[in-house]
Amino acid sequence: MLLAGAAAGVTQLRIEEGARSGARALARGEDPATVEQTVRTLAGGTAAATVAAEGEWFNITVTDRVGGPLGTSIPWTLTARASTRAERTAGAPAGSSGLTDGKGNR
Repeated sequence: MLLAGAAAGVTQLRIEEGARSGARALARGEDPATVEQTVRTLAGGTAAATVAAEGEWFNITVTDRVGGPLGTSIPWTLTARASTRAERTAGAPAGSSGLTDGKGNR
């Protein structure tokens, strides 16, 4: 049981990092295939990611089952979520964050 708990903890850390990285990629304007690849690289090949857009906000949810020898006997599915706002603003050219230096200069 201790090993199953440790496996769950490691899996949770992996999917949280995958969700955060996926949210950052979405904010930069990356395409869905790139976001999925980013999530799977960090969270593991069995992780699944879903993306929802609400206005200028993106929400990403990453789920995965606990692995290891006891992971198949204990059906734990873990979830991590991250939200971000798109970095591009309306009218800003691609690659521009829309930020200024405080004097109105980009």
